[in-house]
Amino acid sequence: MNKSPVSIKMTMEITELGNKDVTIVEEKGHLLEKDDTTVLKFSETNENNEQTDSLITIQPDKVSVKRSGAVSMLQKFQSKQVTENVYRHQFGTMHMETETDQIVYQPPVANQDGKLFISYQTSLNGETPRRHRLTISLAKEN
Repeated sequence: MNKSPVSIKMTMEITELGNKDVTIVEEKGHLLEKDDTTVLKFSETNENNEQTDSLITIQPDKVSVKRSGAVSMLQKFQSKQVTENVYRHQFGTMHMETETDQIVYQPPVANQDGKLFISYQTSLNGETPRRHRLTISLAKEN
């Protein structure tokens, strides 16, 4: 198993009724690579100084995002599939239904950054689905 420190830049775009909301998170973390599975581990702290730990598992045909701490969820992405999960945070619990359109992963190699891109639609508690585009850039550090 290879373990490397990485710089992570996560860009989340959510489009709803023509409005686009963009959130960017930059953190340090670790990339663990073994066979055809890659795991990205990092933590982020919100404005209330509460920590959320994230574990993103990337496999050839699916990605799972496990978050624990201030926010708790296990979200699974599978191309052209609908998945469900429960999202828990300080304001309560929401049922999420996700339809994944596309997953593209390019691992970091030599001097080239890696990139994970997921395009999907999510419906919270049965509301109208919102379009999401998640891009995570990974730069290995020496």
